[in-house]
Amino acid sequence: MAMYRSEENMDERVVLCVSNSYEKKYYLDEAFQGLPQSVKDELKIMCVLFTEEVGGILSLVFDENGTLEIETECDEGDLLYDEIGSGLLVKKIQQYKKDLFESLEMFFKVFYLGIEEEEA
Repeated sequence: MAMYRSEENMDERVVLCVSNSYEKKYYLDEAFQGLPQSVKDELKIMCVLFTEEVGGILSLVFDENGTLEIETECDEGDLLYDEIGSGLLVKKIQQYKKDLFESLEMFFKVFYLGIEEEEA
């Protein structure tokens, strides 16, 4: 299951995708271009809708163990950023996208960390 915000081992983490409401941009790391188009589309829609609703920046990041984490942040002084709404929406996404996140974690563990599927 994806977790909300971790500051540990920042240098061992791998960014999956980022949506930025300030620059109106979405980024999917090149390393994940091989994902099925339907998965890439679902990630893009989910992330962009999130930042359109609450503002700020949303990042999906794998930690060193292959756990997919959802991180949100905002620019200092951004009075329109909805911090409470952000936390609630993260929990909702974790619940509704649980299968997607588990599949992405398995993909990452097998193809990037080299863990056997039975062990992952």
